[in-house]
Amino acid sequence: MRFGIIGAGTVGTTIGSKLVRLGHEVVIGSRPSGGGRAAAWVAEADDGAGEGTPAEAAAFGEVVVNCTPGAASLEALAAAGEENLAGKLLIDVANPLDFSAGSEPTLTVANDDSLGERIQRAFPATRVVKAFNTMNSEVMVDPSLVDGDHVIFVCGEDAEAKARVSDLLGEIGWPAERVLDLGGISAARATEALILLWLRLAALAGSYRFNFAIAPPAPDRG
Repeated sequence: MRFGIIGAGTVGTTIGSKLVRLGHEVVIGSRPSGGGRAAAWVAEADDGAGEGTPAEAAAFGEVVVNCTPGAASLEALAAAGEENLAGKLLIDVANPLDFSAGSEPTLTVANDDSLGERIQRAFPATRVVKAFNTMNSEVMVDPSLVDGDHVIFVCGEDAEAKARVSDLLGEIGWPAERVLDLGGISAARATEALILLWLRLAALAGSYRFNFAIAPPAPDRG
């Protein structure tokens, strides 16, 4: 399968490398193309890796993955081109974090809206699925780094698109029973807010290699 990844940071290149190792073709789109992190990634990645502009990556991909910083996502996706995203599955990995106030980040959108919803409204012909955004990039592509039955959340309006994401997650290494479908794209309000707790836990633990697990109810002992 062909993937277009928008964003050449750690998340984009980590996901891109995993997809290439699985035998997929990946073009990472960044500005400017032809240099910087995307070109360095291509030089080190396996066969099937390429780079270009956001528009070139979006046009190439059968599936597009948004790995840009949340504050820049709408602008980056606009540069990718509505015509290049129309009808496609867009996996949104971004969180709308704002670090401008210092070490205590805030969300640029929260409570009654989310970045995932804003992307879906901005690109109504695109099938947006929020996923991957509640964990470190290493755990995204290798869930075995964390012990136990920890989970990954997905949400979006299109059931078939979510099924395709679940299939991809299974290929990456996430068992179906650990993929939790939270419903429509409005559930991104919850998963994006969860990143604030995740950051606090990472600071306490001194590690990013952890994830959330959902414990089943205790048996009735009555």
